[in-house]
Amino acid sequence: MKIALVSPYDWAVSGGVNNHIAHLAEQFVGLGHQPHIIAPGVGEAHSDVCPITIIGRPIPLRVSGSIARITLSLRTAGKVKAVLEEGFDIVHVHEPFMPQLPIQFLRYSTTVNVGTWHAARESNFFYVYGRRLIKRWQTKLDGKIAVSSAAVKHIEQYFPGYYNVIPNGVDVEHFAQDVAPLPEFMDGKKNVLFVGRPEKRKGLRYLIRAFVGVQRAIPDSRLIVVGAGKFDRWEGAVRRAKLHDVHFRSYVPFDELPRYHHSAHVFCAPNTGFESQGIVLLEAMAAGLPIVASNIDGFAGVLTHGVEGLLVQPEDPQALADALIELLRDPARCGQMVAHGRDRAQHFRWDRVSQRVLSYYERLIYERRLVERERGAERGAV
Repeated sequence: MKIALVSPYDWAVSGGVNNHIAHLAEQFVGLGHQPHIIAPGVGEAHSDVCPITIIGRPIPLRVSGSIARITLSLRTAGKVKAVLEEGFDIVHVHEPFMPQLPIQFLRYSTTVNVGTWHAARESNFFYVYGRRLIKRWQTKLDGKIAVSSAAVKHIEQYFPGYYNVIPNGVDVEHFAQDVAPLPEFMDGKKNVLFVGRPEKRKGLRYLIRAFVGVQRAIPDSRLIVVGAGKFDRWEGAVRRAKLHDVHFRSYVPFDELPRYHHSAHVFCAPNTGFESQGIVLLEAMAAGLPIVASNIDGFAGVLTHGVEGLLVQPEDPQALADALIELLRDPARCGQMVAHGRDRAQHFRWDRVSQRVLSYYERLIYERRLVERERGAERGAV
């Protein structure tokens, strides 16, 4: 199959949607298909996997508390039409109603169109104010995918209907690989790992408050904070809380992340909400860590309380502290959770996820042919 994979986001910026598309493309090529990635950007983009076409200059816009680099250019129609002339079997647009590129592909594509929704936000400016205009393009979608039940819950507020849940994949092999832990953290202390951006909804402030109780109960405990961003304000919070052994590591490369996981004893995700899928939890499971996480939709969809880890009430430092202390004091129970977590992560391997997407493509293509055949028969009867 020839497959167009369309992203609304600047291809030069690594993020959940772009990473998802890149992994799908790699898997599709390995299975003998021909993907072609299209996204906004500046200049040209190159890949050893498949062709990449840049259409539209991205600009930063604040969307639901995050910065999204999307194109609002109205001069993309010619380039979109030129790409579509390649004759794709599938046009797969990600975040289909985000301006401007996915909408342009839906506008001009006449083949089988598929959309994937990734987000589980509190609200969406574009959906709220553009719903009437967007509905005309909704009819162009032959298939709709959401990466989780939380993502379905979000999109159904604006556009009710059936959504096929196919999750994000996880690079299980990357996190499960046998890598050496970081020597600086291998001194016998109990290490708790946090991985996330320094955003309010990631809940780091609640973990810092919780860690006061953790260190009171377990003095030889350590908190390791890893993320794509600067943690200046959180370092100040640590000083005010008079915590010791809290280490911040900004902009850790993806290739080095497993070393942090293999240096930890427990993974903690104190997020406050609006997570479409617990990818960081699945990465921790693949790496062999028990987990303490907030009981929110995106996390409860991948982790069962008491099996791969513990779920606690969001925004509750005492509950976080109690759960962390419980696991840090019970290595045997942690070992059982690790075994369950490794098994759970296998269901989200990219080879499995990509095959589910391909199977959905094939079903949609078959259904389109049936409809066309029926229409042809009706015209012949007339």
